Amino acid sequence: MKHNPGFLALVDDAKSRVKQVDIDQYKTMPRKGHILIDTREDTEWEKGHAEGAIHLSKGIIERDIETKIPDKSATLVLYCGGGFRSALVADTLQKMGYTNSISLDGGWRAWNDAGLPVVKP
Repeated sequence: MKHNPGFLALVDDAKSRVKQVDIDQYKTMPRKGHILIDTREDTEWEKGHAEGAIHLSKGIIERDIETKIPDKSATLVLYCGGGFRSALVADTLQKMGYTNSISLDGGWRAWNDAGLPVVKP
């Protein structure tokens, strides 16, 4: 997907402040001990998502995160389509006090390319 320059500048700024892992680094993380969060839109989630993920889209996560995950020290691994929106979300969650927000670089595409388990309708 071709992204607009203003969006890319915003993402680059967020990425300068957030922790990111690529899919190989993610695969070495213990399965227990982190919460995998799909930040994509509802229509994207409904077409398929990472096994074990919860859905809190970028549009509502700020509103609902404290109810769903009140522990602000929890390790949150966020993914979107390619790692752009998830970086923006990780940055916002850090501003809300979540100290272990991690963006999955490569997102859903990298997840599928790695052959990790997915849930399809």
